[in-house]
Amino acid sequence: MMPVSVAPSPPTSNPATPQPAAPARVVLGEPEPPISGRPDGFATSVMEPKRITPRSPRAALEPDQVPMPTRPSRRARNPLVIVGNAIITVLVLLLIVVGGALVVGKGRFEAPGPLQEDKIVNIPPRSGIMDIADLLTREGVMDAHRLVFIGGVFALNARSELKAGEYLFPKGASVKDVVETIVEGKVVQHQLTVPEGLTSEQIVARLLESDILSGSVKDVPREGSLLPDSYHFNRGFTREQMIQRMRQAQDRLVREVWERRNPDLPLKTPDQLVILASIIEKETGKPEERTRIAAVFANRLKQKMKLQSDPTIVYGLVFGKGALGHPLTKSEIAQPTPYNTYVIDGLPPGPIANPGRGAIEAAANPARTKELFFVADGSGGHAFAETYDQHLKNVARLRTLESEQKGEASTPDVQAPAPGRAAPAPAQRGKRGANGSSRAAGAAQ
Repeated sequence: MMPVSVAPSPPTSNPATPQPAAPARVVLGEPEPPISGRPDGFATSVMEPKRITPRSPRAALEPDQVPMPTRPSRRARNPLVIVGNAIITVLVLLLIVVGGALVVGKGRFEAPGPLQEDKIVNIPPRSGIMDIADLLTREGVMDAHRLVFIGGVFALNARSELKAGEYLFPKGASVKDVVETIVEGKVVQHQLTVPEGLTSEQIVARLLESDILSGSVKDVPREGSLLPDSYHFNRGFTREQMIQRMRQAQDRLVREVWERRNPDLPLKTPDQLVILASIIEKETGKPEERTRIAAVFANRLKQKMKLQSDPTIVYGLVFGKGALGHPLTKSEIAQPTPYNTYVIDGLPPGPIANPGRGAIEAAANPARTKELFFVADGSGGHAFAETYDQHLKNVARLRTLESEQKGEASTPDVQAPAPGRAAPAPAQRGKRGANGSSRAAGAAQ
């Protein structure tokens, strides 16, 4: 008979009183069965794999059942949501298209143009942006579509800044270069050069010959009121505007020079300064001689001597309408006119030409000399003298030089030398300086 272990019964304890932990139980007798033999089935759930139910071949070929999709919510089916999504989609696509167009357009806008050489194009007044684009395309300035030009103008915010005028577009100019040139108004500048010593009628004739200036001339300006110079202007500039510019330039110059004139000058008004300057201008073409010739005339005015200037005779005969056409004769020298300084005392009543800056400066500040005579020296200049005897020697020297170069010639209508004036050479008597001295060869002007 096997021994049986009897476990002592646990003592009754009060639930409110804490009890000490029970000692480990020692079980004597047979061991507990293994986990696989537990009656609660735990071993089966842990140890055994999940059983797969076999299916027939037909069932295996059938697809597994897919759950039906759930219906969208009422919010997703709202018409406003649908329209909003469509608009966003369209905007995204539009942004992509516009962005691509901008990239391509910018490349065309800045790409070199088709011009193989510089070209001038005249944009008429009141031309619209489409007209300008078409004109530039016809002239071959650009080969890009006109929308590239129009888009560039709008991109630069320059629609109201496109200016009419004549423009020079350089070789290979891009559309960007073309737009900037027009916006900045870089029009072609033409130049008109008016030589010193022309009369007002001669200047007006030059203005009328220009095919770049526009308009007509109402009246011939007063003699001596225009400043000979080089003037820049753009196509379409009127002739009256050019005359006004020349007149303003002359007035400004005369005021400036008159304020710093020599205090000993025998002139009383700026008008007299212009008169004397016009005579100086016609007497010499060499700038370095102007102050000496001015001194000769100033000294003569101080000593109450006649100026005896040949150009004043010519002007009194033709009044600035052109050249005399022949050398001065004895009868013309003696012919009384308001401008003939062989006849009148002092200055003539007005200028005989439009003097330039150099002649006006010389008239206001003559050289400090005592010279009273000058005669051509045969080389394009003049020989000056303080006394009449020395002047006659200069005249004789000129005659000898002329005789060696051309041979002697006789002219019946030549005035004999007089005090204060030397007889001119037969071939040059039409161009004499003060006191009748002849200048370089040529007919009288």
